[in-house]
Parts: sequence; C-alpha cells; structure tokens
Amino acid sequence: MNIVECTNVTKTYLQGRVNVQALRGVNLTIEKGGFVALAGPSGSGKTTMLNIIGGLDSADSGGVKVDGNALDEMNSSQLAHLRLHKVGFVFQAYNLIPVLSAVENVEYVMLLQGVPAPERRQRARGILDDVGLEGKYDRRPAELSGGQQQRVAIARAIVSQPAIVLADEPTANLDSTTGIGLLEIMKQMNAKKSVTFIFSTHDQMVMDYARRLINIRDGLIADDLVK
Repeated sequence: MNIVECTNVTKTYLQGRVNVQALRGVNLTIEKGGFVALAGPSGSGKTTMLNIIGGLDSADSGGVKVDGNALDEMNSSQLAHLRLHKVGFVFQAYNLIPVLSAVENVEYVMLLQGVPAPERRQRARGILDDVGLEGKYDRRPAELSGGQQQRVAIARAIVSQPAIVLADEPTANLDSTTGIGLLEIMKQMNAKKSVTFIFSTHDQMVMDYARRLINIRDGLIADDLVK
C-alpha cells in the first residue's frame, strides 16, 4: 500500500526577479512502512519535495496524496488537521519550545489533539524513555545537548503515532556518533510501529541507513535505489 503518491509535481519559486524551478514534474510513490532518503545537493529540490508531502507547501501543478488524502483538494483547515493527526515533523533546527520542558514539548502535539492530561504525560514519558532520555523529563531545551534536543524532537514527532514522519536533515548539526544513535532509534520505531520515515539529506550516513535511496538532481528524480 502506498502512503505517498506524487504525480507530475512541479514547483517554481521567485528569487528576486528570477524564476527558479525547484521541481520539474516529479513522479514518486512511497510504500507504507518505508525508510526512505531523498538525497541530493543543496538546491536540488529535496526539501521542497518534503515540504509538499507534509502539506507545508503546495505544488504549482500535479497531484499529491498522503495516506489516501489528495492535498490539492483540501483547504487550510483540513491540511492543518492532516498535519496534526497524520504527519510528524523533525526539523534540522529542532524547533522545540524553549520555555517548555522536554516532557511538555513532547506532550504539545497531544495537547492540540485533545488527549487527556494523564494519558499525555504517560505517553510522553514513555517515548522519552524509548529515545534514551529517562530522567530528563523536566529539562528545558537550553539544558540539553544538541543530540538530546533532537531526541526530544523525534519523540515529539512519533508520540502521536502518525502515519508518516518527515525529517529534514535530521543529523546535520550532530556528530557522527550521536547521528548514528538517532538513526538507530528511528529505525527501531520504523520496525516496531511501522511508521514511515522520509528524510531529506546530503549526509552519507543517512543514505546508508535508508532502505530506499532516491537521488534528486535539478528538480527531477535522477535514480531510485531499493536496497
């Protein structure tokens, strides 16, 4: 079963007075439970593709379906609902709320979903334990290392059991040992919970971990390797 279906997707941005074609007609399907890397140099279109799949940006033309939902047929409220309930995001800059503790950051998505407070706290602590942050529930982001902050971000992305997690350069600010640890965590979550992971990356380590490697060059899929 395909969780992502992209058909002839195009996207053009205006940079100054110049039109830059980020995507030039991408056709892509990703199966449920995949562990997939979108690779390519800066400006290749991989992050644009990730943002369109996540409903953070819209295609100029073509069709995108996520878990059976046609994004171009959804209004802003419906897209927000999809992102809240179906998609988890892991950002390169972590995007944690600085005034909240680790457990409160993880709880935040569930708070928006209306999950009762006792269940929120139990699930948040459980997922923090899973990512190796037991006992650090009350630490704020400034009191955590970069690797620990990214672990909180991963916990936040997966605690609500989304159908798909989109990770934009998740290892970019981390040393190799920490990066490997985080990739192992995501690999285990993928195996145990069948959560689909899609990464945008130019990190060879992430490419090596991926079970499917899609190289994007100049807004087109250059090659697609299933390992």
